[in-house]
Amino acid sequence: MFFLIKKIFLVLSKNIFKQMKLLKTIAFIVVTSTTTFGQSIITDRPDQTESSSTISVNNLQIEAGLQYTEVPGSDELLAPSVLFRYGLIDILELRLVTEFTTIKNELTKKSINGLTDIQLGMKVQLLKKEGAPEIAFLSHVVIPTAKDALSAQKTGVINKLSIAHNLFKKISIGYNIGYDNFGEGSGNFTYSLAIGTSISDKIGMYIEPFGEFTDFNKSIANFDFGFTYLFNKNLQADISYGTGLNNSMNYYSTGISYRIQ
Repeated sequence: MFFLIKKIFLVLSKNIFKQMKLLKTIAFIVVTSTTTFGQSIITDRPDQTESSSTISVNNLQIEAGLQYTEVPGSDELLAPSVLFRYGLIDILELRLVTEFTTIKNELTKKSINGLTDIQLGMKVQLLKKEGAPEIAFLSHVVIPTAKDALSAQKTGVINKLSIAHNLFKKISIGYNIGYDNFGEGSGNFTYSLAIGTSISDKIGMYIEPFGEFTDFNKSIANFDFGFTYLFNKNLQADISYGTGLNNSMNYYSTGISYRIQ
């Protein structure tokens, strides 16, 4: 299945990456979020930019996906990666992330698999007002629950400030800035910037640069793009592709999100 996804994205990206210099320039001045494509369901996937809104009270939203990532020396398959979101009150949602990973060493051809460290978190709506940017704050605690080879071995934190608003009638912009610390070093400054638009009532697309400054020093810059398809107000599918701009990385992902009201 992933070889088919890979072939599709290689064809799609062939022409797109001819314009990479232009896209990188655009990426620094336009940004996106999946908060609004004129769709009822608001998801935190498939892009790296977390939406700037919380889900409604007593709603449960499940966002599940498969992701295949290639880096020098190893390949990783997340199958599945699942985010559970529950609306506790009007401005607060609770979050749980679980992932099952398979990592293959290309040199030894050996693989290891299992559940990764669990993430528990929340998202708080800070501002949601007509005519003003929408703002939310997200924080996760990474708990070292995985077996040794797949665990960070220390408690970590992931924090993001998410801001979004409409640029034009069918175009939304948004951006995340964040700080991650997994128990070692100075932590990482993270960012994501992109632009998203509605192609039709059912189909949305986005482009997005994202990355981090590891230990506030080394820059890791990436770029991705993807599409969403809205089956109904509670069900959405997605597909996306990402690559490294100053590093060797490629990922291929597909997923589905469902809201229980």
